[in-house]
Amino acid sequence: MEEVRPATAEDLDDLERLAATARSELGTERGGLMWQLLHGRPEPLRDTLAADLAEVAAGTGTVLVGTWAGAPAGYAAAHRDVLGDGTTVAVVSDIYVEPGFRGVGLGQALMDALLAWAEGHGCRGIDALALPGMRHSKNFFERFGLTARAILVHRDLRPPVPDDDPDRTGAAEGR
Repeated sequence: MEEVRPATAEDLDDLERLAATARSELGTERGGLMWQLLHGRPEPLRDTLAADLAEVAAGTGTVLVGTWAGAPAGYAAAHRDVLGDGTTVAVVSDIYVEPGFRGVGLGQALMDALLAWAEGHGCRGIDALALPGMRHSKNFFERFGLTARAILVHRDLRPPVPDDDPDRTGAAEGR
């Protein structure tokens, strides 16, 4: 059965593994390269996850581990951003469930815990990002009442890099 609990420093190995898998999986999606560079969890993953755990101690963030039958199979992280009027919005930076554990309620349990955290901290709303073409992610968020409030558009101005180039960092998005 699924369970969600607050992450601790003892979870860093599992969190790092899950974050690396999420980053790799999402990086291949349309818009994934720019997501990795602009919105994705920065490297080194272990350090940024440890920093998120420090935000938990400060009361400005949350990091959760989702388990199935005791085995870590997903995670989520969010923080609060202060808005111009002084209120806060919860920003989901990470929510990921390993493919073999999708569809069993683990993602729902993680999202329910994020919503409870945001409401408990007086946030006026909650934001998350879904890449274009990832209809399952958009549908997932919509089940929790999250709807699009903006569409971010992008055009890569660098020339495409050939497919056989070992340094694909200049690759055009959307291929």
